[in-house]
Amino acid sequence: MNLFDYEKIAPWIPYLAGGIGVTLLIALVAALIGIFLGILLVVMHNHKITGKIAVAYIDIIRGTPLLLQLSIIYLAIPQFLRELFSNGLGWDTSFVLPALTAAFITFGLNSGAYISEIIRSGINSVDPGEIEAARALGINKFHIYKDIILPIAFKNSFPALMNEFITLIKETSVVSVIGVADLFRRQQIVSSQTFRYFEALIIIGIIYYVIVKIFSFVGRKIEVVLKHG
Repeated sequence: MNLFDYEKIAPWIPYLAGGIGVTLLIALVAALIGIFLGILLVVMHNHKITGKIAVAYIDIIRGTPLLLQLSIIYLAIPQFLRELFSNGLGWDTSFVLPALTAAFITFGLNSGAYISEIIRSGINSVDPGEIEAARALGINKFHIYKDIILPIAFKNSFPALMNEFITLIKETSVVSVIGVADLFRRQQIVSSQTFRYFEALIIIGIIYYVIVKIFSFVGRKIEVVLKHG
């Protein structure tokens, strides 16, 4: 009895490994969107009206499942737009959102809510004395944020931001439900073709583990550089 049939799964390994690029691409694009959105939400927090919008947005994103958010972006919103333009405006449309684009948008919007809280925590950790000193020197508010608060906040928040990126890498497996050919989706295809679930799952499990370990190692090295810098 062959518990791990390598011969059957070996020809599929390059195909499985091809999902690494897709997985990392989704995580990277989502992180970039998340950082931009996170900073925007932090800025919105400083104003009375926009602050309420930011709080509501973060509360909704953090209070609903990621799979639900992905389904709304990929399925519900395109359906709504098709019906709006075809029925409400009388236009004939067959609007469909590409699966990979839906993944970018969903993970970016989701990540932005968490990154905003990480950045806010980093800003709150900035020594008020440094801000007062900058004001005493006549530095305007914009440059205080750009040159003093945000760099220090980023430095203090980097470990948490790195953890968020690693979490993104692992959570990308959700996109398999909409057909994006990431690591997990390719495992499903290989398993359905070879009927070898154990081997395929173990292999992508190892790949995920190695990816996470590599980025954890890089993150620790960068953290040391930032700390000593």
